[in-house]
Amino acid sequence: MTAGSFEGKLFEEAAHRLYASNPAVQRPRFEELVKMHLDTFNTDDVDFYSSPGRIEIVGNHTDHNGGKVLCAAINVDTLASVSERTDGVIEVKSKGYPMLRVDCSSPVFCASEIGTSTALIKGVVDYFVRSGKKVGGFSACMTSSVPKGSGVSSSSSFELAVAEILNVKFNGGKLSPIFKAKASQYAENTFFGKPSGLMDQSAIALGGVNMIDFADLDDPAIERANWRFDDLDIFVIATGGDHSNLTDDYAAIPHEMKEVAALFGAKLLGEISPERWERDKRNIVDKVSERAYLRAEHFFEENARVQLAVKQIDDGDEQGFLRTVTESGLSSRYKLQNTYSPAGQNHNLENALDRVTRIEGVKATRVHGGGFAGTILVFGDSNASGVLPALRVMFGEENVFKLRIRESGAEKLELE
Repeated sequence: MTAGSFEGKLFEEAAHRLYASNPAVQRPRFEELVKMHLDTFNTDDVDFYSSPGRIEIVGNHTDHNGGKVLCAAINVDTLASVSERTDGVIEVKSKGYPMLRVDCSSPVFCASEIGTSTALIKGVVDYFVRSGKKVGGFSACMTSSVPKGSGVSSSSSFELAVAEILNVKFNGGKLSPIFKAKASQYAENTFFGKPSGLMDQSAIALGGVNMIDFADLDDPAIERANWRFDDLDIFVIATGGDHSNLTDDYAAIPHEMKEVAALFGAKLLGEISPERWERDKRNIVDKVSERAYLRAEHFFEENARVQLAVKQIDDGDEQGFLRTVTESGLSSRYKLQNTYSPAGQNHNLENALDRVTRIEGVKATRVHGGGFAGTILVFGDSNASGVLPALRVMFGEENVFKLRIRESGAEKLELE
């Protein structure tokens, strides 16, 4: 596609569908990628791929213990222009970064590449190869509107872009969303060196709003929700804070949940039925710490909230849904206890949650993601024009991200 190819009906439809945006706003991104591709690879004969970010709506710290999560793809993305090559080499040039190069014939783990985008590409390729899928080379230029450090999974968006390119170009576009999600998780865990569950990648691969039940981690059950609350604005807000000293805080949550599970003869809390938990939970009160008990209680109650939120979305019960989101946030704060690190002095999350509730038009709030430092999720009345300006005054324009639900996951775009 040349730089003048973004005037037609298909591009306009894609801009509205992917970004909920005026085509004129998105057109420069595409044109810039074509120019970058021509300058870098000496061709403008490219296809485009788009891989969204994601949000967690309900289901805080449940996936790692075999629980349920309600998550969604959103209208920010990793956008890639892709052209053919025949030497089995992947080259990726992202805006503002040096060229990345991976030979598909030898996607070998390298310790010096831990934490790099090269590791992510290698990991996705290696998973495809180990799974008996086809791989091959391509040239790509990428740009991203997924804000880093905002808790909406910029790394997973990048991984899924690579997985979808391999899926379409070499496997006929037939691989399932969960396969692509697992390939991306494998890359992040094994090559990039970051432990993670499967929720981020699954949300991006699936698109739309989905309940994912991780009771079977190898084959999670998926239930799609019919999102229609278009009168709600969604905001993710970066509250600041340093994650570097929080590893022990994050690790303690799954550890303590598994500690409780072991008292029931299980490895994960998800292996225990809600009925058995209710019947026998009093028997363990004196056998674990109060915090471990409360975190387990949060797990079971949060699973029920996820299921309830799906029904409320499908029934069009917006007020009920907002109550459920708020209850999820309160449970994270007071039972899961991941809004403040006992070892630190960072109260950013708690302060942010207290402050946003005072804004007229804010309908629901909760911690977003891992917690302790980082981001919060806010639902606001789209008819209340003062919500966005108030959030920007409180947190700075660069820390407030207004989002919409995106119905499609990582995909090749048909623009002509």
